[in-house]
Amino acid sequence: MSFKPLFAKSLGAAPERLHFAAHSHHLWPDASFEGQVECWEDAATRADHKWDKVMDEVWPEAQARVAGELGTGDAQAIVFASNTHDFLIRLAAASPRRAGNALRVLTSDGEFHSARRQMARWAETGEIELTRVKAEPFDDFSARFLEAARSGEHDLILVSQILFNNGRIFDRVAELAALARPDGPWVVIDSYHAFMAIGAPISPVIASSAFVLGGGYKYAMAGEGMGFMHCPPGFGGRPPITGWFAEFGELTAPPGSSVGYTRDAMRFMGATFDPSALYRFVAIQRMLEENGITTERVAARVANLQARLIERLAGTALGEAELLNPIDGRPHARFLAFREDRAQRWCAQLDRQNIVTDVRGNVLRIGFGLYHDEEDVDLLADAVRKLA
Repeated sequence: MSFKPLFAKSLGAAPERLHFAAHSHHLWPDASFEGQVECWEDAATRADHKWDKVMDEVWPEAQARVAGELGTGDAQAIVFASNTHDFLIRLAAASPRRAGNALRVLTSDGEFHSARRQMARWAETGEIELTRVKAEPFDDFSARFLEAARSGEHDLILVSQILFNNGRIFDRVAELAALARPDGPWVVIDSYHAFMAIGAPISPVIASSAFVLGGGYKYAMAGEGMGFMHCPPGFGGRPPITGWFAEFGELTAPPGSSVGYTRDAMRFMGATFDPSALYRFVAIQRMLEENGITTERVAARVANLQARLIERLAGTALGEAELLNPIDGRPHARFLAFREDRAQRWCAQLDRQNIVTDVRGNVLRIGFGLYHDEEDVDLLADAVRKLA
């Protein structure tokens, strides 16, 4: 069954294009357009009162759907921001640390740009003491990272559930989350490439002690502007970087203090925001539900397409490249990562054929989505045969 009709606007806008970068910029389904229009019309008809609908209807539905997709089941623990970088800043500021000392941070050298760049800059200024665990060799990365986390030498521990560059999975999330304490260390799981790529990647047990980051730009198909964070109860009751939305609802403040915070995840809220991404996300979620499309169903479809491509790569230059995230029957990233010195050239050659992939250093990434079918994979394989 083809799901292309659900993406008629995006596919029809460039009918000759083959878009295999769903892990980077996922094409938007038609439902996102409907959500965007609804947001605009609410602003026009409701004016100032649009916020009543945003905060009383759209926001809580988006919370519930994110919690359902994550697997946490705790809608009140979800808060939104324009991107996950906003949350990194708030977390670093709120994280417990030794008096008078820099924040001690443990992460990997395979994190996404927002975390990689910000952590590196803070390390330059001395605001944090940064320890990076090498992602390679991949086979024992999870064990090595967990060992470093168990040292007790860090205040904030951050790692991706699926590493964005190579698609490898950190599979010791539950054990890592068990190390977290309200007075430190804090554990942060970046689930951006796991959210709606793997069914329910975060269990309620994990959610009880770990912060979880993600967003709508990738497999949620909702575009930019919807970063989210799951906030475990009892962690960071009064974040020092705070916007005025954080004081809505049930407030808690020490005696004599004028700065109150909500008790739920809104305590990490910022200020006025663009709600259009939430409208798009909710509209897409409803569309998926109406069509019986679950994350597990999409993952199974993508796994078949990935296997089909690998089979058809035999005898090609790309087929000889190192596949960093082999298919082994376990949960898998929504993209294939091929490492080869010619990766930059291959990406450019495919682009000239109107085939969109993406490249990170010497790693060519090929991503799959709901809008792909077997014919698309075969067309990609035909183009790959021309690479040298």
